[in-house]
Amino acid sequence: MRISEDSISLIKREIRQRIWDLMEKTNVARFPRPVYGRIPNFVGAETAAKKLSEQEEFKRARVIKVNPDSPQRWVRYLSLLSGKILLMPTPKLRSGFLLLNPNRIPRRSYGEAATIHGAFKYGEPCDIKNLPKVDLLVVGSVAVSKNGVRIGKGGGYSEIEYGVLREVGAVEDETMIFTTVHAIQVVDFVPREPYDLVVNAIITPTSIIRINDVGERPKGIIWEKITIKRIKEIPILMELKTCPFKKSDSKET
Repeated sequence: MRISEDSISLIKREIRQRIWDLMEKTNVARFPRPVYGRIPNFVGAETAAKKLSEQEEFKRARVIKVNPDSPQRWVRYLSLLSGKILLMPTPKLRSGFLLLNPNRIPRRSYGEAATIHGAFKYGEPCDIKNLPKVDLLVVGSVAVSKNGVRIGKGGGYSEIEYGVLREVGAVEDETMIFTTVHAIQVVDFVPREPYDLVVNAIITPTSIIRINDVGERPKGIIWEKITIKRIKEIPILMELKTCPFKKSDSKET
C-alpha cells in the first residue's frame, strides 16, 4: 500500500519527536540541549567518529564532506588530523560551502577549525564552480532506519547539499554516505521519499551497520520540491537555477 506524502511527513515528525524525547529522558543527549529541533549531539559521539575514521572508505578518501552539526565535530576534527580536505556546508547553506585544507591550518588549531566558528575562521569559501570531487559524505541524523533511510531535523538541508553536489558532478551514485548516531537513534522503519538520502553505513559508539542496497539516489536538485522562498534564501540554489553548471565543472583538488 502506498503511503501518502502527508502521512509520510506525519510519521517522520512522530519519529523525530520520539527520538528527541528519548534522548532527553535517558540523558544520552549532550550540549547543546535541549535537542529538540537539532541534529542531536550524543554521548559517545567521539567514539563513533573514531570508528568511522577506521573504515576503509575514510582512509582512502582525499576529500570528505561533513555536515556542520555538533555530533559530527569529531568527524571533522579527525578528517583534518588525517590530512583530508574537509568540505563543510555552512548552516542552512546561507553562505554556501567552506573548504578546509589541513595543510593551511596550524595543527594545534584543528580542534578549533572543526567547530562552526572555527571553520569560518580557517576555511575558505568555495563557490560551486570550484567544488572538489568528494570521496565520502558524512551526514547527521535525528533517526535512521536499519536499512539506511535517515531523518534529519526537517529542513531538508542534507538533501539540498547532496543535490547541489550532484548537479555539479562533485558526487556520483557510487559516492558513499555515512552517518554517526547513538544506538537509540536507530529505528526499525522510516518511510522513504524520492529525495531522501539512504546511507551506506550507520556508525554508533558500539556498532557498525552496513547497508548493502541503498537503491537509486537523486540525480540532483528536485526543483519541483523547492519553493521560490527557499531558492531566494539560499544563494547557491539561485545560482544553480539561473545558471546551471555542467557535470564536468566539478574540480579535482
